[in-house]
Amino acid sequence: MKRLRLNGQARKTFRGRSRGFALIEVLIAIAILGVISIGFLGALATSAQSVGHADVRTVAESLARRQMEYVKNQGYIAASVLNNYTPTYQKISGIPANYTIWSVASTSGTVVISENVVGIPWDSGNNTPVSKDIGLQKISLVIMHEGEVIFSFVNKNPSWATGANITLEGYKVDR
Repeated sequence: MKRLRLNGQARKTFRGRSRGFALIEVLIAIAILGVISIGFLGALATSAQSVGHADVRTVAESLARRQMEYVKNQGYIAASVLNNYTPTYQKISGIPANYTIWSVASTSGTVVISENVVGIPWDSGNNTPVSKDIGLQKISLVIMHEGEVIFSFVNKNPSWATGANITLEGYKVDR
């Protein structure tokens, strides 16, 4: 088989005048890739952080729903002199590390954070706490993660729950 040989002019036309990339061209290409990579990695870090926050909020809401259902399945404890007008219900077991469940008790108009889950005797007609238990209690939960309020389930958000979302509140009924 015969090899085809190009003359000098044809060879220069196909090869072009460039003998490769200049150093400045390579540096510019690397700089452009670096800027694009920094933007991409920043977006990945932001999305990973968002996923972490969403996970914490999801666990907090799940804990609140579990706790509310657990309280609803317990027997009704009437507010009386015996329990200092603060009916206390058991907490769920298996609370993950760094999470705490608190409850909000209203004693004579003052909001008190309690480490127990308490029922507040409630008047549904006026939407206010009452001194005498009439068979309805309001349960307001606070879910904290590493000391930060993640969810506060209270109608009127007190100052200690600034920035917390209001999503769930439950009632315990004497049956």
